[in-house]
Amino acid sequence: MGNSFTDSPSFLMTSESVTEGHPDKLCDQISDAVLDAILMGDPMGRVACEVCTTTGLVFVMGEITTDTYVDIPKIVRDTVRAAGYTKAEFGFDYLSCGIQVSIKEQSADIALGVDRSVEAKEKEIPNNQALDYDKIGAGDQGMMVGYACNETPELMPLPISLAHKLTRKLAEVRKNGKLEYLRPDGKSQVTVEYSHGVPKRVHTVIISAQHEPEISQDVIARDILEYVINPIIPKELRDSKTRYLVNPTGRFVIGGPPGDTGLTGRKIIVDTYGGFARHGGGAFSGKDPTKVDRSAAYAARYVAKNVVAAGLAERVEIQLSYAIGVAKPISISVETFGTNVIEDSKIIGLIYKHFDLRPAAIIDSLNLRRPIYKQTASYGHFGRTEPEFTWEATDKALALRKDAGLPAVKAKVGQK
Repeated sequence: MGNSFTDSPSFLMTSESVTEGHPDKLCDQISDAVLDAILMGDPMGRVACEVCTTTGLVFVMGEITTDTYVDIPKIVRDTVRAAGYTKAEFGFDYLSCGIQVSIKEQSADIALGVDRSVEAKEKEIPNNQALDYDKIGAGDQGMMVGYACNETPELMPLPISLAHKLTRKLAEVRKNGKLEYLRPDGKSQVTVEYSHGVPKRVHTVIISAQHEPEISQDVIARDILEYVINPIIPKELRDSKTRYLVNPTGRFVIGGPPGDTGLTGRKIIVDTYGGFARHGGGAFSGKDPTKVDRSAAYAARYVAKNVVAAGLAERVEIQLSYAIGVAKPISISVETFGTNVIEDSKIIGLIYKHFDLRPAAIIDSLNLRRPIYKQTASYGHFGRTEPEFTWEATDKALALRKDAGLPAVKAKVGQK
């Protein structure tokens, strides 16, 4: 985007979200439910769990090294039931779906670098010094991106924030019986018009909601507008030109796995910033925190949110990169899109000073060896207020602002 984000007098930005009944999100939830079950009994377990689902069938695959036992078929059925697939007439349900499991241990070659990093070997750190942050190496190479902006109280882009709220509301009115004809699958999409980088109005709202076959399109469109869209989209952002599209094809009865094959990690933009930031490419769900695809992406969000909360920039994108088996990041870069109040190079210096981004330090500071991940698998990993989302804290904002030489009273510290 560069500085053009704030320079452009008018432009449109769009983000989408999906419900927990979407087939890809169903797979993400199963992957993270397996991870949580293992972490419950073995916080040091190594997990890379992938799931694929189609009509009547769930495949669970991956590499898991642990000394605990988990009942994977039961986890699958519990997760499918919780997502709302409770009736055979949906074409997919928790009682009758077939389950196949193919799990092996983590590669010994990968474990060499995770168990004992390059730095640990160079410093001859004994294996029993578990708290030495140089001991554990990154579980893979790659780059991870974090982003924050001051458009919303949670320091997230407005389109993805609204899109997630819409799908949450869609699930809520299904579960509480307000719109009992809805089925689990659903999607939202929100287009916002910006003026010089500031949200001006909601341009278009799209809702696709799976439903019972006998319900008419007119009824669905009316109800979705009344019970889903109107309670979520602020009145001040709607006008006579705002467009609403509900089930644009005119029918959405076949959904979930019978409608589309699902796969873990196929909604990475929904999971992150809705297209406002670049993405390193690594999915999150089903991966334990030694995988920097997940833990370092969380850390990058933590850094970015604190930078914006400190008022060092109005929006910021942080990129971290790692090498497998190496503890320290290979690089840290910052893009502030022309909204910074101090030089980007100084922001990078403050990041190095205030944040330890070695995998073991991230795991420790954000308390990531806990069964907290299934809830991240729906409605975004970022911008959440639940206490388990430790990477959403802005506890370093005041220190960053002080070190930057800026008045502390203007720090935009969030709720956490």
